[in-house]
Amino acid sequence: MKNRFLTAAVLSLSTALSSAAYADYSLSILHLNDLHSRIESINKYDSTCDAEDEAEGKCFGGIARIKTKLDERRNALEADGRNVIVVDAGDQFQGSLFYTTYKGDAAVEFLNEMNIDAMAVGNHEFDDGPEGLANFIGKATFPIISGNIEVSAEPLLKGKVPGIVILERGGEKIGIVSALAEDTVDTSSPGDGVRFIQAEDYLKGAVEGLEAAGVNKIIAVTHMGLPRDMEIAAAVPGIDVIVGGHSHTLLSNTQEGASGPYPVLVTNPEGKEVPIVQAYAYGKFLGELDVTWDDDGNLLKAEGEPILLDASVTPDEGFAARVAELAAPIEELKGKVIGSSEDVIDGDRGSCRAGECQMGNLVADAMLDRVMDQGVQIAIQNGGGLRASIDGGEVTMGEVLTVLPFQNTLSTFQLKGADVVTALENGVSQVEDGAGRFPQVAGLKYSWTRKKDPGAGRVLVVEVMEDGNWVPLDPDKVYGVVSNNYMRGGGDGYKVFAESGMNAYDFGPGLEAVVADYLAARNDYAPYTDGRITEQ
Repeated sequence: MKNRFLTAAVLSLSTALSSAAYADYSLSILHLNDLHSRIESINKYDSTCDAEDEAEGKCFGGIARIKTKLDERRNALEADGRNVIVVDAGDQFQGSLFYTTYKGDAAVEFLNEMNIDAMAVGNHEFDDGPEGLANFIGKATFPIISGNIEVSAEPLLKGKVPGIVILERGGEKIGIVSALAEDTVDTSSPGDGVRFIQAEDYLKGAVEGLEAAGVNKIIAVTHMGLPRDMEIAAAVPGIDVIVGGHSHTLLSNTQEGASGPYPVLVTNPEGKEVPIVQAYAYGKFLGELDVTWDDDGNLLKAEGEPILLDASVTPDEGFAARVAELAAPIEELKGKVIGSSEDVIDGDRGSCRAGECQMGNLVADAMLDRVMDQGVQIAIQNGGGLRASIDGGEVTMGEVLTVLPFQNTLSTFQLKGADVVTALENGVSQVEDGAGRFPQVAGLKYSWTRKKDPGAGRVLVVEVMEDGNWVPLDPDKVYGVVSNNYMRGGGDGYKVFAESGMNAYDFGPGLEAVVADYLAARNDYAPYTDGRITEQ
């Protein structure tokens, strides 16, 4: 992927860059993605920032900083005669106590005041089923769009999720199309009445319809992830720009650690280069892309850079006051100290979706510890369910809830050894895409390889702890397993848990309470990895 980015980066959009026509049309796109309920500012670990770090200028983002910078850039661009649109590529839901407490109500309140032009449906917008998304849409004063989801069989959403929005700026029509990751049925809870269409199939028809209506400036605001956006750009003619989300990818020409340039360029079926942008996640950056078309609708230029929302950006006073007001009822819970850690507990997305990580070990160990006396030997937790790291020192309940915001419960069940291997195969099947299904484990050791195709024997060796010793997993033996209720129901592709799990009980204690209790019993917890997961 890195090589593809670098290859794309050296491509020029066109020799027309230096010969702009008289009737060129320019547009600035300000964009967000994957805020994940980070209404308050975040620290360097993407967890909620505390007052001390805020006072020391160590915090980033937060909805009040986003408001300041968004207004500043929009006003400056418009004063300079630019046309401006503001879009959100989805996943406002899930990720902090603000979501646990207010669901989508806090997010939509702030978004309404930010005057955004369109938002894509993200997979996490379905985390509370169609009801949660319907409530969000009902309170929004802006269009929430997604074209490749079929909701006609879901009464709560029927007729409420358009696939296309046409905006007018400077006398020109701009078509906005959208698509959502087709595997949302595995990663969230859309319900039986929502069906997903292949994104390319939908987008080809949508673009053709816009072009037939005379719209020759078309932007896709997607929640698919950068790898899928690159595939879409290469397959669907007529899309001029893709503004994406879902993979939490930092694209930048200046930021250390960026996954690729801003924008990434991909050649479409017509031989034209399509710029793709994304601005990491959690409100740490505001994306800004400036694009120019000629009079015939050919894209001439696309350049920009995400803006880091650090302490140099002063939070909007009105937003900051409202955030504090909403935070008041949950401050007591957030501030409760439940334990301590000797060092940072790494729960970074890049770590926990690709291999053994410290947070995965903590959570899986806590799960297994809680139910070991029930004959359970194996714990499996999806890496995507771990949403942040925890700083060293005192650990608060708020930090634990930021790591585990989904209100999942422990699920215990029995599973044959062969089905355990099937589950692990599923878990490592999409590691290249950074999928959340990667299996963090306890009571289990396994080695795997990405040198084989997904589902074709990537899992090489599996061992289970028995009587203090590691022994090979017996494919015919029945083992006691603990997971979370989301996975047990088939979430993240773990259908084998739903279909083959025996004697299941899905209503155990909350996962966040289990981890908090585990830390409380182990003061000065020492984060670690021990080689329980190895890649060959």
